[in-house]
Amino acid sequence: MTQSQVLIVQHVPWEKPGRILDNLDDLNMSSTVVNIAKEKKPDLPDFAQVAGLVIMGGPMGALDYDKYPGLKVEAKLVKAAISVGKPVLGVCLGHQIIATALGGKLSRGESPEIGFAPIKRVDKHNYFSMWNKQIDVLHWHNDVVGLPAGAQLLARSEHTKVQAFRIGSALGMQFHLEVTPTLLEEWLDESSMVKDLKAVGGSKSQLREAFAEYNPRLQPLAEQVFGGFAARCNTYAQSLR
Repeated sequence: MTQSQVLIVQHVPWEKPGRILDNLDDLNMSSTVVNIAKEKKPDLPDFAQVAGLVIMGGPMGALDYDKYPGLKVEAKLVKAAISVGKPVLGVCLGHQIIATALGGKLSRGESPEIGFAPIKRVDKHNYFSMWNKQIDVLHWHNDVVGLPAGAQLLARSEHTKVQAFRIGSALGMQFHLEVTPTLLEEWLDESSMVKDLKAVGGSKSQLREAFAEYNPRLQPLAEQVFGGFAARCNTYAQSLR
């Protein structure tokens, strides 16, 4: 029998799973990373053996199906995974893909949210049981989504009404808990990311300083969220045996 695995969908080389993959590795969960954004009919692992689905961020829009037909495939994967209870995790663009696949509205935000800024916890879930009412997290997005019908809102910010939500077996997060110090440097080596940062008046040095300040507080929360996701994938994998 083929070994079960977690399918991780990337859209650009620098938007890597970071801490998500670290937590999967901690439980010896096999994973496969693919980039299918430009493929209409991508070659994917056997869905029956997928123990979890992770959809990462990227600069494209969640509904840019003409230029990136693979995004439609990802939306179908999301719906199929949720329908059978497979754990699903979406970050930034991935969060938007989950929301729009389930009927949430995609729109342009009032202004880009880039850098560290607070989110407010709206509701508790065991993924977020350690979270304070307000915490500063790393943002990097332009688009925002409305809450899909039947979803549980978990967090919001001043400019973004839906920063995190749960629906069925899926968790969507608009912000970036996955970023490690090493991954941050990869972002800051990418010219398009630096261009975005400068466009909002930020700088590499400012972001590095903010990351150094907030990362010690965010790391245990990231471990809780991604450790919880990895545990769910592990449990689902056991059911496939």
